Amino acid sequence: GLHPIPVRHGKTIGELARQFHDEAFLNCRLSILPMRNWARAMWFDQTGLPWVMPSPNMPTLETATVYPGMCLLEGTNISEGRGTTRPFEIFGAPFIDAETLCRELNGLRLPGVFFREIFFQPTFHKFAGQLCGGAQIHVIDRNQFRPFLTGVEIIKRIRKLYPERFQWKQPPYEYEWKRLPIEVLIGGPIESVFGD
Repeated sequence: GLHPIPVRHGKTIGELARQFHDEAFLNCRLSILPMRNWARAMWFDQTGLPWVMPSPNMPTLETATVYPGMCLLEGTNISEGRGTTRPFEIFGAPFIDAETLCRELNGLRLPGVFFREIFFQPTFHKFAGQLCGGAQIHVIDRNQFRPFLTGVEIIKRIRKLYPERFQWKQPPYEYEWKRLPIEVLIGGPIESVFGD
């Protein structure tokens, strides 16, 4: 993006505005109103507010919870579940054996998460109209769950199981025409996270 920032930053919109103001928009007049009845440790469903989709592919709080790691699949040829009713909560590809993948992923004992084998057929995007084997991610302890670590480990495991079929998506991606999409998503060289 325009500013270096972690995928899951934990800041309010006001805190982000202050950061961007201080880093790049010094001449901008900024006013921030404090929130009431809110504490940093709260999850959105503890606020009593209705969920409003920030994106067509983020229909639930569960989607938002897994997104910071599952969005990494956008930089690969693995379906991140777009074209289904559970984008970013399910993932896979026609060449993936769901049972093997889930056994491998659950064997990692990643914190706060369980993987259930699934078969799905996206209506659009990657593998539209094709039957995909894969997994549904179930967050069983959202306070222990580490979305970015989980997304990285999913990619590493799929690469290990299917080295001849897995591919990094090639540019262009969003606003970037030269770097690999995965490098845009992780904010640096592919080697820094995946050791390529």
